Amino acid sequence: MLEEEKLVLGHLAQFASEHKREFVERVLAGRTRYVTVVLEDIFQSQNASAVVRTCECMGIQDVHIVENTAKYHTNIRVLKGSDKWLNLERYHEPGVNNTATCFEKLRAEGYRILVADPGEDGISIHDVDVTAGKTALVFGNELRGISDYAVQHGDGRVRIPMYGFTESLNISVSVGISLSNLIAKLRQSGVEFTLSKEERDSLRLSWYRKIVRGSDVIEREFLRSIE
Repeated sequence: MLEEEKLVLGHLAQFASEHKREFVERVLAGRTRYVTVVLEDIFQSQNASAVVRTCECMGIQDVHIVENTAKYHTNIRVLKGSDKWLNLERYHEPGVNNTATCFEKLRAEGYRILVADPGEDGISIHDVDVTAGKTALVFGNELRGISDYAVQHGDGRVRIPMYGFTESLNISVSVGISLSNLIAKLRQSGVEFTLSKEERDSLRLSWYRKIVRGSDVIEREFLRSIE
């Protein structure tokens, strides 16, 4: 973090209540990029929004949204403002395989890619080894499921065991179950899964800018005063 940003952070913090400052620190302490979620061609806005909200609640900082055949839309009543606290990486370039672009980026960042698929040949979400490294979970279209490309180029398939007549779960439920399982295991594993100090500092400043009313004006006047 630049020295100027540190000064801005310290100044903005004065305008947040002690309760909010403590809340920010508590959330930052549990934030992670060790696990991330990929949504491939989700077309129902309430589903996409529910997943984003679930990810934020579970401490996930990055959500990757692939738009090959379906455009990402949101439902503000479902989101409840959750999207402003995390990073949404969108892949929607025309004429290219955006799933491939997303996978390339994830692999460059050191992720193994596990594709959510209900088939019996996938491993149970309960058996995923969280100590094996950073993990990206990929969830597919509500009707067609995961694309052939994702299945063929993922590092493995993962499933949620089910014991009823119905053979599928709503995507937001699937994401919730999967993340709850992995995050719980991470917290017990001894793996360092939280953000680095630099990442926390950057997020803290970003969040204060959103929390403090009129932060843009306050920041501008403060920077002018120290020139």
